[in-house]
Amino acid sequence: MELRPRHRQPFSGFTEEEIEKMENELKQSGEQDFDQHFCKKLAGVFSHSKGRAGKPIMKWIEVQTWLQNRQKSCLSKHNSAEANRKLPDVMEECALKEENQRFHMPEGKKVPDLSDLQFEARSSVDGAWYDVDTFTSHRFLESGEPEVLVRYVGFGPEEDEWINVRKSVRERSVALENKECIKVRVGDSALCFQEGKDNARYVEARILEIQKKFHDIRGCRCLFVIQYDHDNTQEIVHLRRLCFRPSILGRLSQI
Repeated sequence: MELRPRHRQPFSGFTEEEIEKMENELKQSGEQDFDQHFCKKLAGVFSHSKGRAGKPIMKWIEVQTWLQNRQKSCLSKHNSAEANRKLPDVMEECALKEENQRFHMPEGKKVPDLSDLQFEARSSVDGAWYDVDTFTSHRFLESGEPEVLVRYVGFGPEEDEWINVRKSVRERSVALENKECIKVRVGDSALCFQEGKDNARYVEARILEIQKKFHDIRGCRCLFVIQYDHDNTQEIVHLRRLCFRPSILGRLSQI
């Protein structure tokens, strides 16, 4: 079974005003297609605005990609929110137990609401982490270990895989904004997008060294020396190839 990695982040060089404008277009458009003519016109408006002074000319394909991706995301959440986010009872029980232990919550206190969490799972095929679309079933092994049948984002039922809840399911790792690079520390664990000749996947890695660089119009230019957990090889990567666990993000938000 050959699994696809999570979708890479789309172009993110839009200003807040541009994003707000595109959000408004989405609200007014319904489910219409955003053709080349429309996107070229909108890209032209962006390129000649005061907010883009000194920045690269906006390409129409970047506008179209952003609109289409956001439109698909909104439709998916609207049509299958319950199926995609509702945890099986066993998964919810284990997750709640883990949250209680992590935060040492006293009895009688409410546990965090996990219904809106998104998850990732580690495939037994290649050891990489993939975004979970939904948990389609669950079971207990003779050993008492709980497993869930995972459907990965972008795959059909033929790619479903039984995954150990405690060892290989966790809250989804997310990317940092360019300005948040200063919060990453040596020793932090992360998922790194590893590109090989035959595959591309997100795998566990650890930050060994951080080389601070000045940012430019492309965003963060800092370099991160990482070491992959599965084979101890090292690579120098940019921030855009890294995703971090929520536990680390929680710590980062306090800095």
